[in-house]
Amino acid sequence: MKKIIHIDMDAFFASVEQRDNPALRNRPVVVGGDPNSRGVVAAASYEARQFGIHSAMPCSQAYRKCPQAAFVKPRFEAYREVSQQIHAIFVQYSDLIEPLSLDEAYLDVTENKLNNPSATRIAQAIRRKIKQTTGLTASAGVSYNKFIAKIASDINKPDGIKVVLPEDGEAFVAKLSIGQFYGIGQATEKKMRAMDIENGAQLKQKSLDFLVQNFGKAGAFYYQIARGIDKREVNSTRIRKSLGSETTFSVDILNREELLKYLSHLVKEVSEDLLKKKIKGKTITLKVKFDDFVQVTRSKTVERRINDYDSIYSLCKMLLSRTEAGQRKVRLLGVSLSSFAEKSAMQQLELDLSHNIKA
Repeated sequence: MKKIIHIDMDAFFASVEQRDNPALRNRPVVVGGDPNSRGVVAAASYEARQFGIHSAMPCSQAYRKCPQAAFVKPRFEAYREVSQQIHAIFVQYSDLIEPLSLDEAYLDVTENKLNNPSATRIAQAIRRKIKQTTGLTASAGVSYNKFIAKIASDINKPDGIKVVLPEDGEAFVAKLSIGQFYGIGQATEKKMRAMDIENGAQLKQKSLDFLVQNFGKAGAFYYQIARGIDKREVNSTRIRKSLGSETTFSVDILNREELLKYLSHLVKEVSEDLLKKKIKGKTITLKVKFDDFVQVTRSKTVERRINDYDSIYSLCKMLLSRTEAGQRKVRLLGVSLSSFAEKSAMQQLELDLSHNIKA
């Protein structure tokens, strides 16, 4: 039986800010865009969460919920530095590490470097070392598969641990509300609730044919996890699929020349990031969201992999001309590159955290 640990840092960005600035400690802190902008919340401290503030919420809404909150611009270099410290701790215990983002990862400790038979003790040791090294707290889920370990890490947050033994897995899943299921988004949750599927026990009552018919390939996965089964391995060679950046404008833009200036800035950011990471891709994707929230994407795949500004900008400019930008007001603009050559997991670890939090 596998022994899987999911480590998740507690309110990561906000906790780093509170650690580095004593004036922010014990205060509601919102990391993200300016409260007067269309930026969104990248992270909220637990003090801010008490007011109903959460990630991806518009900063303007967060301000209305808690005007006294401290709104802080993100410092990605600081977060990456802490992430590297955390990963250095992980590798002391196992080489089977699957990073999900800067602040969370799976570890397979079935066979580990300390020859410790207890995954629970390893998880406790990792949490202690993270606290000693970074001054920050982490929560952990320990179980026999990735799905349950992931959900378990949320149960006793912050600074907690939850262990789900193999014999308890099916009962644990049965009690979960559908909204707690990792991998079930808001749209799927709404659809399931309309079918009177409110929890894991009710999901388990549905046949495989029913779930596949209504949810496609994901239905087979739902059928398995409702029974506490998840056969996915911890993938230490997991690589990111795309890298990009986007911005939401404070005022909708109609002028195409102005849009091209913003497009140039986005391409410059993406190109610099690609060059820094020594990554090249073949597929450029442009995202445009209009003032009525209708969103379109345009993509182009080229024969050779690229990462330079001139090539990417030229393609993005062409893709923009294939939209109604300049004829309809634009609210959001985004650029991403994908179809990378294979790289190591560590080279691909850093996610594009500028996504969605710019003013």
